[in-house]
Amino acid sequence: MSSAQPLVAEAPACSSSDLDLELPLSPGPILKKRRVDDDAGAVASSSTNNTTSTRSSSNNNCENHDKAEGGVDISVKRASETTVEQQQQLELCVSSSTSDTCMSNAKPGECEGESEAMQSSGGDCVSTSSAAVKEGSICADPQTAYPLPQIKHTSISSSSTSNTTTTSSSNPNSNVSSSSSGSGIGRGSGSGSGSGSGSNTNYRSFGGGGRSMADIDESLYSRQLYVLGHDAMRRMANSDILLCGLGGLGLEVAKNVILGGVKSITLHDTATCGLNDLSSQFYLKAADVGKNRAVASCSQLAELNSYVRTVSHTGPLTDDFLRKFRVVVLTNSSVEEQQRIGKFAHENNIALIIADTRGLFAKVFCDFGDKFTIFDQDGAQPVSTMIASVTHDAQGVVTCLDETRHGFNDGDYVTFSEVQGMKELNGCQPLKITVLGPYTFSIGDTSKFGEYKTGGVATQVKMPKTVSFKSLEQATKEPEFLISDFAKLDAPSTLHVAFNVLPRYQEANDGALPRPWNEEDANKFLELCRAESKDIDEKLVLQFAKICSGNTCPLDAAVGGIVAQEVLKACSGKFTPIFQWLYFDAIECLPAEGVEEADAQPVGSRYDAQIAIFGKKFQDKLADAKWFIVGAGAIGCELLKNFGMLGLGVGKGQIFVTDMDLIEKSNLNRQFLFRPHDVQKPKSLTAAAAIQRMNPDVKVTAYELRVGAETEKVFSEDFFGKLDGVANALDNVDARIYMDRKCIFNRIPLVETGTLGTMGNVQVIVPFATESYSSSQDPPEKSIPICTLKNFPNAIEHTLQWARDTFEGVFKQSAENAAQYISDAQFTERIAKLPGIQPLEILESIKKALIDDKPKTFAQCVEWARLHWEDQYANQIKQLLFNFPPDQITSSGQPFWSGPKRCPEPLVFNVKDHMHLDYIYAAANLRAEVYGIPQVRNRATVTELVKKVKVSVHSQSLASFVASTEIGVLQVPEFKPRSGVKIETNEAAAAASANNFDDGEVDQDRVDKIITELQKTADKSSKIKPLDFEKDDDNNLHMDFIVACSNLRATNYKISPADRHKSKLIAGKIIPAIATTTSVLSGLAVLEVMKLITGHRDLDKFKNGFANLALPFMAFSEPLPAAKNTYYGKEWTLWDRFEVSGELSLQEFLSYFEEKEKLKITMLSQGVSMLYSFFMPKAKCSERLPLPMSEVVRRVSKRRIEPHERSLVFEICCNDVEGEDVEVPYVRYTLPA
Repeated sequence: MSSAQPLVAEAPACSSSDLDLELPLSPGPILKKRRVDDDAGAVASSSTNNTTSTRSSSNNNCENHDKAEGGVDISVKRASETTVEQQQQLELCVSSSTSDTCMSNAKPGECEGESEAMQSSGGDCVSTSSAAVKEGSICADPQTAYPLPQIKHTSISSSSTSNTTTTSSSNPNSNVSSSSSGSGIGRGSGSGSGSGSGSNTNYRSFGGGGRSMADIDESLYSRQLYVLGHDAMRRMANSDILLCGLGGLGLEVAKNVILGGVKSITLHDTATCGLNDLSSQFYLKAADVGKNRAVASCSQLAELNSYVRTVSHTGPLTDDFLRKFRVVVLTNSSVEEQQRIGKFAHENNIALIIADTRGLFAKVFCDFGDKFTIFDQDGAQPVSTMIASVTHDAQGVVTCLDETRHGFNDGDYVTFSEVQGMKELNGCQPLKITVLGPYTFSIGDTSKFGEYKTGGVATQVKMPKTVSFKSLEQATKEPEFLISDFAKLDAPSTLHVAFNVLPRYQEANDGALPRPWNEEDANKFLELCRAESKDIDEKLVLQFAKICSGNTCPLDAAVGGIVAQEVLKACSGKFTPIFQWLYFDAIECLPAEGVEEADAQPVGSRYDAQIAIFGKKFQDKLADAKWFIVGAGAIGCELLKNFGMLGLGVGKGQIFVTDMDLIEKSNLNRQFLFRPHDVQKPKSLTAAAAIQRMNPDVKVTAYELRVGAETEKVFSEDFFGKLDGVANALDNVDARIYMDRKCIFNRIPLVETGTLGTMGNVQVIVPFATESYSSSQDPPEKSIPICTLKNFPNAIEHTLQWARDTFEGVFKQSAENAAQYISDAQFTERIAKLPGIQPLEILESIKKALIDDKPKTFAQCVEWARLHWEDQYANQIKQLLFNFPPDQITSSGQPFWSGPKRCPEPLVFNVKDHMHLDYIYAAANLRAEVYGIPQVRNRATVTELVKKVKVSVHSQSLASFVASTEIGVLQVPEFKPRSGVKIETNEAAAAASANNFDDGEVDQDRVDKIITELQKTADKSSKIKPLDFEKDDDNNLHMDFIVACSNLRATNYKISPADRHKSKLIAGKIIPAIATTTSVLSGLAVLEVMKLITGHRDLDKFKNGFANLALPFMAFSEPLPAAKNTYYGKEWTLWDRFEVSGELSLQEFLSYFEEKEKLKITMLSQGVSMLYSFFMPKAKCSERLPLPMSEVVRRVSKRRIEPHERSLVFEICCNDVEGEDVEVPYVRYTLPA
């Protein structure tokens, strides 16, 4: 983390005996596979040299990823001792028109840490117009809010006898090393750490600087913020987590929680690392066998996020110790300890999560207390709709405008704004609605309100919901299950019994689990289960017993992601928790013939825990498998980790991975294989190196290439021919479709994974059995009508798209045209051939860029920005109101400015208005960058320059002003609306105009005149740089321009403006993402890969999966079979084709099908090239028929056939013997060697 963006002061590091961890605050339709995310991902920490006994807070206190493996001298600072009066009562924070509940899930005294910082930052308040209840928001206005609780500081004592200079201390159980301090959302400052000589804590710190809690490192957490929001992130940043058990499952939970950005996490374990742990615990190595798992894992987990305090603890879990935490997670505790902690947690309002994986079975239990408040149940954006009428009666029926579906559900709450007449609705408290139909709903009695006249917007309000959880003891006796697979409705009750009986079996057998695939032990276990319950699936119980001693990484990854999301829910109140038991199994992964007991015995390898489930034969298949991972972003990192821990490719096989991107800072929050010192390094190479550190046996070949036609020399038929399968980890539809086609052509399996926020899906594509990725398509995204965008916006999305279009037109397209004119001598000839008025428009833009508006100084850039501001936000609006006055009436007698048409107002420039100056500052500097003029990043200087631009009473052309070099005499011309200006109000006409569908002849004289002027006047030595929009660089002013540009237009049309965060999401088309979802879906995907490697081909073994962790909801379905077609009674699917070996002439090719297949080819194409058709001119046909097929392709497509191409794909249209059209497969034409 750079020193320029500190978020927290270095947190105090201390032992478990000294550490007073103050608990924070706390208080649809199924996603289609195309809507995906994987452009980012994982962690945060940096590499530095850190071998001295103390560290400066300005240093980047992060260990190098490589150094963490070999051990470093690590130091700590001594903590200062501070105490503050403790606040005992939570208060509510309410805005003037809403009831914003603050921190209702907190224990007494937990809220203080967030409040002071949020006060200092202004907090997040709900506007009176929307009356939306915002989870945990805090008002900065003391007149409209109850008093906020004072901040509570941590009291930390330091032992003067502790050794803080190295990793060792006088106590063998106490290892102290530098540690992290916060989650990217500032805490109070701390001066260091101390370790008591009796401590059982290993502390790792990677600290930052100090900021208030309102400051979130948006460059790191940007994608996650769009999932959780600032309020939830702030609550997480004040939550201390205890995680017990650092096996594979515990590590996955810890990884995802740390990436999420909590305040601190304490890793507790009393177990030592064994060989079995290496199967899924990817931060343990063979050298760690015999070491405490928490201590051995702590340093690498701490590297994941420099803002999260990471502590390992090996001492007892006393009540006083437990009381410090907001959430306790148990992954391998004894039944007695679970019951003790469960009772204590329930009585003390501490959220408890218990999780366990056994073989291919898993369980999750949640108890968040008697009164847990959910601020946002699903995370969906609130729905808004424009209204056409409200009845004045006891029912109060609201009708939507133009029969637009409102999208509300029965029982939702709404509030209103912009209603004329029935003004009592504006800013009202949320009203519960009754849905009457897709276009109408009732809000209750409105008879005492004024008469409705016109206008209005109804907006959904997310209302808090309080739920009560049963204690562990009660929930065990009266279980409520969340169904994870609707094809296995009876499985949860059986697995509930099996998991509960397992400790009893161990107690009766000296702690031993049933032996892998041992019939005797399985039957003993079954008898115990029968004694517990008669209503069980005995076959499932026997299978549980045979594999429960094993462990596999993909299941740990999937369940670890689910558990981590529950931790974040408990901290933040965001999303609906699991209520209360979740059971899951993936027994379809097992070999169809089962596993012999002898084959499941340990062999002394790191894969023994996996062999206990699948047997040694399957492990050998994994070792010899060759799989290609396409993409090394968030999903790609998880896939690589799972493949590596499985031992895939460690024998005769291999893992291939490709990604052409470099690592960005925003990736570190999800792409957990990367560290801050990896930024700007290639993703694929860095990820491959990280996996090889986790498992040195893994063989990985990494490419820095995009998959596509341009890289088929590398990813050729020969390359795909040696693969056993492909796992997609892509972030765009085009690449997915390309890989889908490649897998179909090469007849290899494909596993497709995608995520969107808390939602995600997995699709498995099995050769000759299932449909392909491309067999189904999403509906097209809803576009904004052009007339709405240009003249009649009514939502912030419209103004943001308009701002993006303005950026592209002003700083990219115009500059690009000018740059091409300078560099390309034939440019004018090419554009002259374009249709309609496009040649004239392009030439005029070039003339403006190179002659009329070309600046020479930064002052002229400011002049241009000021004139552009006047044109956009004053003149154009005045012209629109001239054409359509505010009181305009339509032919039907209705006001023109009504419904979705909002009557705008022109703005008057005010240099004291920050938004006005923001626009000038950003626009002038971007203009300077385009022309290579030194920028001026001093707002005071820009302010003085723009003040010199005066308003004129005389109308003049804009171009004449920029030519002036004396800025002091420059004046903004007074605008006079013109008659005859046509403004389209019809979408079809607007679209036609926008696409230059003008049948009239272009003014050729004007075109020639501009060309002549350019040749005489334009300086072809000019350097013009088109700007490519980049949303993630906070210093390039791109988003500064977009935000100002959009919000000024929103002000024109009285639309609520958007802050930078929301603007970036919409304008940047960012796909929200979070590490938990990635972990879950990647784990599920690799389970499908294991089925393919096992050799399954029956569709009932495979599972297409969909998950929405926010609800929470999981659904699995059998993949759809490939659609069947027929010709001459022969069935075929997309996996079938005609195989033809060359070389044949075109005539021989046609004859081959007519004679052998009784098909007369009427059209033959290759790619986009038509090689033959029945309507082809005879001369052309006669010329092509004798030519070899490869030569026909060369001549028609005008491309050479590359040496790596082994075959060509032809598409054919055919008639049968009766002359009827028939649909047939494609042709694979093999070229001669």
